[in-house]
Amino acid sequence: MDDSELLAAARDATENAYVPYSEYEVGAALLTADGDVFTGCNIENANYSNSLHAEEVAVGKAVSAGHDEFAKLVVTSSERDAVTPCGMCRQTLAEFCDDDVPVLCDDGDDFVRYTVGELIPDTISPATLGK
Repeated sequence: MDDSELLAAARDATENAYVPYSEYEVGAALLTADGDVFTGCNIENANYSNSLHAEEVAVGKAVSAGHDEFAKLVVTSSERDAVTPCGMCRQTLAEFCDDDVPVLCDDGDDFVRYTVGELIPDTISPATLGK
């Protein structure tokens, strides 16, 4: 799947966002190593700490379907502001992604491109936990 198809899937996911508090819709499209795509949107809760982020929803859907290796992530927002995954989402991505996995952030015209390793260097990992 090419970048434009992943972007379309991420943008479509924003349509399902539940954002009554922030009104800031985020969508993500996660490409698995074997070519499947899982999308997620943000789901807010009045207790903000219980809110779910689009990237985590996509990872959760993929992992619960038996996937644990990922090839690329596209993230977008209703603002097309090149939003990046937050720290919590970055750590979740680092659990399943190699440092060189691309993370493409939609700025409306193109992507701002990162890798997981650029977004969260020196992550908490099995190695740092002695596993």
